[in-house]
Amino acid sequence: MFRPARAPADATAQPLASPCINVCVLDAESGLCRGCLRTLREISAWSVASDDERREVLAAIAGRRALLTP
Repeated sequence: MFRPARAPADATAQPLASPCINVCVLDAESGLCRGCLRTLREISAWSVASDDERREVLAAIAGRRALLTP
């Protein structure tokens, strides 16, 4: 029986979306964007980051948010 070749699972998957919310202001004291809580380095690397690297950034953001939320 003929079975068409399947694309690798990650070939059709959408990359993780950017956490940017278009409030792009870097806080001078913390070095974090006030909108998405990423560093300038994280922001600039996002477009070429792997999904694993993006997940690491998203986890860091969650940790930062937890520290900032009363």
